[in-house]
Amino acid sequence: MKTTLLISFTFFTFFYFSQKSNHSTREKSLPSIELKDMKGKTVNISELGLDGPIVISFWATWCSPCKKELNTINEIYQDWQDETGVTLVAVSIDDSKTKNNVPIYVNGKGWEYIVLMDPNGDLKRAMGVNNVPHTFLVNKEGKIVYSHNNYASGDEEILYDEILKLSSK
Repeated sequence: MKTTLLISFTFFTFFYFSQKSNHSTREKSLPSIELKDMKGKTVNISELGLDGPIVISFWATWCSPCKKELNTINEIYQDWQDETGVTLVAVSIDDSKTKNNVPIYVNGKGWEYIVLMDPNGDLKRAMGVNNVPHTFLVNKEGKIVYSHNNYASGDEEILYDEILKLSSK
């Protein structure tokens, strides 16, 4: 009886907080935080001035699933842009020890994304990112409408479906 109650309580607690976290993320706007791009230019994440939906993908050069996700999207990114007007912003959380690897990797893969550097984790903390990859979809009004953590093959299709919902409105 005690085991059943403990299992039920644990499940309920996990379910409640996972739903609550997802709900609160969907109501948030992008925070006003300044990051630098790979050339050192300062960019405020809340003032990107983009017309269509924005995908913000937190990643790191040492994260294999991150690179797999962004490389997979890179293969179809031009089609996504043509069809929906989406812009992908790849936010590197590489710290001072590994941040010099970011331009080498990005240029080597030919990514056409906006790449921003968050070596101190300011944006990461503000957006509640605990681990990477973590992907957010932001609508034209700057509201976060979708969030996904981790990566498995096919997740990009789910993300694209969410992007399509925004572009059809």
